Amino acid sequence: MRYRQLGPSGLFVSELCLGTMTFGGSEGIWGQIGQLRQEEADALVKAAVEAGVNFIDTANVYAGGESERILGNAIRNLGLSRDDLVIATKVLGPMGEGPNARGASRKHILDQCKASLERLRIDHIDLYQIHGFDPATPLVETLEALDTLVRHGHVRYIGLSNWAAWQIVKAIGIGEARQLAPILSLQAYYTLAGRDLEREIVPMLKSEGLGLMVWSPLAGGLLSGKYGRADEGASEGRRASFDFPPVNRDRGYAVIDAMRPIAEAHGVSVAQIALAWLLHQQVVTSVIIGAKRPDQLADNLAAVEVRLSDEELAALDAASALPSEYPGWMLERQGEYRLHMMASAR
Repeated sequence: MRYRQLGPSGLFVSELCLGTMTFGGSEGIWGQIGQLRQEEADALVKAAVEAGVNFIDTANVYAGGESERILGNAIRNLGLSRDDLVIATKVLGPMGEGPNARGASRKHILDQCKASLERLRIDHIDLYQIHGFDPATPLVETLEALDTLVRHGHVRYIGLSNWAAWQIVKAIGIGEARQLAPILSLQAYYTLAGRDLEREIVPMLKSEGLGLMVWSPLAGGLLSGKYGRADEGASEGRRASFDFPPVNRDRGYAVIDAMRPIAEAHGVSVAQIALAWLLHQQVVTSVIIGAKRPDQLADNLAAVEVRLSDEELAALDAASALPSEYPGWMLERQGEYRLHMMASAR
């Protein structure tokens, strides 16, 4: 396991992060994603930490707070050192029936941070993330609430999740102008079957130096190795009951077709190739892996040992390449000669 700096900070996190969305579900989408009880969750946390994972991600909305509660109990049950862990959680979604029990308002953020701390049974959150963009709350209100939590010691660092590039840059500008706690990272969907992030967000991350945490690296199980063109319409697996995130199936199957021979050549699973490709991307800080069973987790953890050759990376890039889109193709065309000038001047 390697450790990487998270954005513009001195905080080092493991290149794989344990996701806890499978903890505690019972009904609705959380029950479809995972229904792990305490003993099962303890086993997964133990295996991840023993493999070198120091980074664990959850959210207040996962199973209505039960995921946070189970994670907090697991840390206690296993006797893990709090100082050795980087605990991340998120806030935004509905946590009650009232109109103010949701969103990124100052009230909801401060109330939910306190509630998350109680469920996790810890005295501070290492990375507190806004789970999505709230169009009803002024950005300055959200950022000042997060700054308050940092200044009071309840939160160490702040991040975002599922925001557009322009929203993130606007938030960074407001924060710098008002000298608020800086935004450290973005948690976003990125996978061989869905590289949309590369259009606007990846260039922004590189420009601003933010860290990237990747969620659903296997595209909701599509890249797990259980699916292929012959399995279209299969009634088993997570995608049979919860078909998310949306994926262009033709492009997804083309990626799987390209991954299988590479997996066979390395003697590893298709899932490990999907994870290894992400770990080879310069912009990626940590890839969030979730599991329902110990064998799934063990397989995902082994992805850190896979080294892809330049030829293999090129084959995967070709199979998963995004279709050309404006203004990207125009920027490339008009900037080409300047890039050549810069290269020749070195």
